[in-house]
Amino acid sequence: MSAAPTSTPETGTGVFAKTRARITERTLRTDKWWLAPLLTVLGLAAFVIYATIRSYVRTAYWVDDYHYLTPFYSPCLSTDCVPGSSHFGTPLGSVPAILPLGFLVLPFLLLFRLTCYYYRKAYYRAVWFSPPACAVAEPHTKYTGETRLPLLIQNAHRYFFYVAVLIALINSYDAILAFHGKGGGFGFGLGNIVLLGNVILLWAYTLSCHSCRHIAGGRLKHFSAHPVRYWFWTQISKLNTRHMQLAWITLGTLVLTDFYVMLVASGTISDLRFIN
Repeated sequence: MSAAPTSTPETGTGVFAKTRARITERTLRTDKWWLAPLLTVLGLAAFVIYATIRSYVRTAYWVDDYHYLTPFYSPCLSTDCVPGSSHFGTPLGSVPAILPLGFLVLPFLLLFRLTCYYYRKAYYRAVWFSPPACAVAEPHTKYTGETRLPLLIQNAHRYFFYVAVLIALINSYDAILAFHGKGGGFGFGLGNIVLLGNVILLWAYTLSCHSCRHIAGGRLKHFSAHPVRYWFWTQISKLNTRHMQLAWITLGTLVLTDFYVMLVASGTISDLRFIN
């Protein structure tokens, strides 16, 4: 694909700096460099649209027979929640329709993902074109990094990580409660596999976070003096190499889990039961 020429500004940084060669072409690459950022923005947009719609509809998010609760509504703390879905009570009372029932945790999950090191790379390139690909000039003439609002918020990623761990614990609790049979007692069905698989992958993504790796082994001068932290750091480092894949996989499992719970809760399909 031939890139359209761009005008060179009088001043700027990066490829537009005065000391750089004046090349009118945006890139000299002849491959489909635009395909990766295009697929990225389509994937992120699809998830955002689906998650937004499902978070606001307030229907088909709880299966009372088997105690399946979609992660988009967990924890459900409002009196508007359907009976049985409020595992931690209803301290919030009624929530206006302008807010999703999971409004208490959804912003923190969004901020955790938005400030994630991989997602920064993904949407910086795909949405802001900063830059859209290697050896492709970005349209911005100046670069201030993450030193000003709104990008200054990126530095709070480690704090959003702590909240993400708490939410992962809540999702784990939901998955355990879901081992419930129709009429009571222990039960096990396909929905349990879906919920449990989603939780395991969410933990893998959360713990593979760069902030978690820094918490495990950061600021240590001698690993030999801290064998437990060193072991933990090595395990996190192994997960960290798969952080990008886990970031995308968990977007898929969140949608799959919610969609499955929605189908069962709405009566569209029946849960495949193995026990009770």
